[in-house]
Amino acid sequence: MPDKFDTSLPPFDCLSYEQQLLLTDALDVAYYRVGDIIIDVEEPCSQLYIIIKGSVEETSADGKEIFAHYTADDMFDVRSQLEHHSRHRYTALEDTLCYLLPRSIFVDLYRSCEQFAAYFDGNLARRQQLLDEAQKQQNLAEFILTKVSDDNIQPCMIVPFDTDLKSVTEQMRSKGMDAALVELNTLPQYGIVTRTNLLHAVMLDNLPATTPVSQIATTPVISVNKGDFLFNAMLAMTRNKVKRVQVLDGSQVAGMLDLTQVLSLFSTHSHVLTLRIARAETIEELAMAAGSQHRLVETLFNNGIHTLFVMELIATLNEQIIEKAFRLVVPEHMHNRCCFMVMGSEGRGEQVLKTDQDNALIIQDGVDWPECPQVMEQLTHTLHQLGYPLCPGKVMVNNRKWVKHQSEWLHTISEFAKAGTEATMMDLAILADSHAVAGNRALLEPLQTHLHRQLADQELLLATFTRPALKFSVPLTLFGKLKAGKEGLDIKRGGIFPIVHGIRALALEHNIEDNNTFQRLSLLEQCKVLEPSTASNLSEALKLFIKLRLRQQLDHQANGLQQHLNISYLSRAERDLLRHSLHVVKKFKEWLGYHYQIRD
Repeated sequence: MPDKFDTSLPPFDCLSYEQQLLLTDALDVAYYRVGDIIIDVEEPCSQLYIIIKGSVEETSADGKEIFAHYTADDMFDVRSQLEHHSRHRYTALEDTLCYLLPRSIFVDLYRSCEQFAAYFDGNLARRQQLLDEAQKQQNLAEFILTKVSDDNIQPCMIVPFDTDLKSVTEQMRSKGMDAALVELNTLPQYGIVTRTNLLHAVMLDNLPATTPVSQIATTPVISVNKGDFLFNAMLAMTRNKVKRVQVLDGSQVAGMLDLTQVLSLFSTHSHVLTLRIARAETIEELAMAAGSQHRLVETLFNNGIHTLFVMELIATLNEQIIEKAFRLVVPEHMHNRCCFMVMGSEGRGEQVLKTDQDNALIIQDGVDWPECPQVMEQLTHTLHQLGYPLCPGKVMVNNRKWVKHQSEWLHTISEFAKAGTEATMMDLAILADSHAVAGNRALLEPLQTHLHRQLADQELLLATFTRPALKFSVPLTLFGKLKAGKEGLDIKRGGIFPIVHGIRALALEHNIEDNNTFQRLSLLEQCKVLEPSTASNLSEALKLFIKLRLRQQLDHQANGLQQHLNISYLSRAERDLLRHSLHVVKKFKEWLGYHYQIRD
């Protein structure tokens, strides 16, 4: 039997060691010449075919309808293994070599291993879950090998041994700290005092506020070294039943770690970044914090954190960065008189790596702000400095088209809807995803309400609005095979945009206020606009597109704006999922065309 079959690939990695041995022992190899009919319509199929090399075409009995092409690592015909006969014809397009897995073995594995069976289920969410689970073990090592460094060490307050309790308490409160090291005049060199120690000393032990802090300091202080693993720091806290450790850089104290922070670092690595953003007092300090965001995304992704969680976390961090930039650039007296809003993927909370700036400004009616153009130019430049690229379409606050008083915005929305052209509908689409991140956020709500009123139940306008979702073809060949150009497979135009824009149109039609595509899908399902299976498959397809694009951007250090996938980097299982997901998009586009009666 063949000795090169890779059982580490999904779904075979779901099998136990004994089941994998059973599978590999049962495998045979067959060779087919170009033009050979491997399986014919209504023919009993006694084995599952796994292509080693070559290409196979799936067609109707007369060959006039082509359903799919299969190539290396692809499997066929799974359906016939469960239905006893084949519905379609499978023909070798070139000399083809296949593994043959007997039907009886396949069916036994299918029935005895739930995860193996789930891979062949038609539900995209279950298949994606299997791939995610397959990656968890290989990510575990990276997860626990994060090191203690300047990025995650907290500042540490050190007080002399004779400092009184009242002074220590005042210093800790002013610096926002809940513990301090006490410099002793004996060995060991340091002790530690916490807010709990201070509270117990005064309230329970009735010590006077003038008591030297050395009398209540706890020793010894558990230490870890800078450059050690965070996992070891957590183990040291657990073994010694303490919540804090001091960090040493050689013989010098470099700072402190506490258990809550370490747990936060293990789960997201975002704790320190959030603090750095909050503490930034200059654009330069904010830029240094924003610059570590790429590494955060990479860490989260490599640790197998779910895509939706990553997007939610990054959206929150982006909002904090942008709001801080707004506060540093915009004069304080204008903070409550205008509203800065983001749009596009940022407005939907679906951005992972930084993409084009898409933003606008609402100024409170009656406010005269002559310096606004200069301030907005500076804010655009500042965001660019923080890593947010300029928008090629100039949807930014340094473009006066996107800066208006509230009443002007309301009038503009009415005029866009009245014009009803594809250009004005796209402008409304941009505004439909707006999200207030800084300033007086209440200024945005009347605009959103007015926009929804202009489009809800307006079938003709919504047909024009939706048309761009059908403009770009799904990157599949006539034979159902993945279609890629010289730059790769255009996943944004062919996969992401049709889902995002189509769901945006349906949300406006049914007056759903949420911006996020995944939330919109859930609400559309609840409103019975979409079938549960349709909503689930669209959600999983969108997550897959975002995940595959992100991984290639991280692995190959691609520009954050790169929208093409190199399908040669994908495994057989990922190609299978991608092909399945694009068929989901194709079917959704057909449904949209029918729903809005769009005929080209």
